[in-house]
Amino acid sequence: MLLDTASLYFRAFFGVPDTITAPDGTPVNAVRGLLDFISRLVGEYRPTHLACCWDDDWRPAWRVELLPTYKAHRVVAESALGPDLEQVPDPLEVQVPIIRDVLAAFGIAVVGAPGYEADDVIGTLATRADPGVPVDIVTGDRDLFQLVDDERSVRVLYVARGVGRHERVTNAVVREKYGVDGRQYADFATLRGDASDGLPGVAGVGEKTAATLLNRFGDMAGLLAAVDDPGSDLAPGPRGKLRDAADYLAVAPTVVAVACDLDVGEPDLSLPLTPREPERLVELSQRWGLDTPTARLVETLTALRS
Repeated sequence: MLLDTASLYFRAFFGVPDTITAPDGTPVNAVRGLLDFISRLVGEYRPTHLACCWDDDWRPAWRVELLPTYKAHRVVAESALGPDLEQVPDPLEVQVPIIRDVLAAFGIAVVGAPGYEADDVIGTLATRADPGVPVDIVTGDRDLFQLVDDERSVRVLYVARGVGRHERVTNAVVREKYGVDGRQYADFATLRGDASDGLPGVAGVGEKTAATLLNRFGDMAGLLAAVDDPGSDLAPGPRGKLRDAADYLAVAPTVVAVACDLDVGEPDLSLPLTPREPERLVELSQRWGLDTPTARLVETLTALRS
């Protein structure tokens, strides 16, 4: 089970009342919510391995260099010395170090990669999984639909409507929703555009047209080859629109595609059945008022031993 951690703790922050605070008044609603999400998911799916995948860089410079609009609307301040600062509510920002501390005390692996997003870590770990070992990706981000692969038993547990109402996304689900296969989803998103990521898309090409083009020509490479081939079965309308977007289409596929070949070392992703640092966990639970969610997760992990 690979968690898109930021996607989950943002969801927890906005879904759990902000009246949930530590004894000193520090907000801990995101921490509590994330721990409860993990308890629920682990209890339901009983994974053997678990990774909290991390955004070491939420807006990698190499992606921005290719496409300056990438996530530009989320930037609070640009930095020449390090990653741009993302717009994060102050009451959430103070909780992120607490999340890291609690996960470490449990012994739950946190995996990131310098210069890359959690999506890329997820893609790498999903690709590295042993054949025949099912992989569940937990996210509220549709971009990760591109990793859905029925043959390798990789699916997405999509939490956009809430963790309690999550959807199991297989290739059949992607095709039903969008008219393309999971392997085509990145090209589909490139053509259609995605305002949440600052992807303008191709002007005049919506979801139906994007799906039709990809089903006819297979992928972006096949589609662009058809644009350059005067004898191809490509109507003048979409041909002109794709030509007008040539500069965008030269870079956007690389930006949208999840990296699946990162060097993330050899982290131990084994799901801990008991906390790695029990005394530290007790200390953190008492300090931050997290006795109930930590006890619930301990109970969930312990139950997996039976």
